[in-house]
Amino acid sequence: MQIGISSYSYERLSRRGEIDSFGIIKKTKEFGFEAIEFSGIPGDTYEKRVALAKDIKKACEDAGLMIANFSTGADLIKGSDWDLVKETDRIKKEIDIAAILGVDKMRHDTSFGFCAGDPKARTLDHYLDRIAKGCKILTTYAKGAGIRTMTENHGKYCQHSSDVIKIYNAVDDDNFGCLIDFGNFLCVDEDPVEGVSELAPFAFHVHAKDFHFKEGSAMNPGNGWFISKGGNYLRGSIIGHGDVPLRECINVLKTYNYTGVLSIEFEGMEDNFTAIEYGYNNLKRLVNG
Repeated sequence: MQIGISSYSYERLSRRGEIDSFGIIKKTKEFGFEAIEFSGIPGDTYEKRVALAKDIKKACEDAGLMIANFSTGADLIKGSDWDLVKETDRIKKEIDIAAILGVDKMRHDTSFGFCAGDPKARTLDHYLDRIAKGCKILTTYAKGAGIRTMTENHGKYCQHSSDVIKIYNAVDDDNFGCLIDFGNFLCVDEDPVEGVSELAPFAFHVHAKDFHFKEGSAMNPGNGWFISKGGNYLRGSIIGHGDVPLRECINVLKTYNYTGVLSIEFEGMEDNFTAIEYGYNNLKRLVNG
């Protein structure tokens, strides 16, 4: 199992303009990671993003870093003003960027659901055929570039392992699988070990994420925390400092002979570089222990 990191782990620094894609590559190599994945490619035009993707690929090659995955946003229900053709056409251009990066895997969202009171709000089952159709269009397109596509357990609307399995079964394509995120199961109050156990046979890629957890009956801790689907409190943490049962989740992956990349995705309040360094060292011990 190789240890990687998502560029999203540097997101707070990126938003403040303190690091760019090439700074992320440099720091990732300095920390000792074997692989990196990119959560979107920045740029105010598609042409600029294509050019940057080419430069990122070369920079990673020069640094000896494998690009393990590319992730992009999508909404196969409401995206592109409810036009599935337009939304899948838009995501196909992201698949083209993934091909430029040279990855063999790409994650796209399916949907983040609805706000309270939305007149078009329905259950996942109601929109399942539409989501599956969109995923099938995208994975068929990606297959031509040698790229496998995935959905992830996130977004609350389709975050529980049972929701991911519904989508996986409805798409029914060997080129389509899932990206497992250890921590994200807590966002819908699912036991992470059970969630990983359910999805491990279909995993193309995995995120190591940790969260601090407080029962919903406790006082709201305030800034930095968010509320799970079931009303509990969560805050992103350094890998190994939180409450996600990381060792058990990794043991499940080993049981299913997962030999791909395990990428840190840090979302906490701590200093990014310190958190990444500590998290990397902790994850190495967990994987090798």
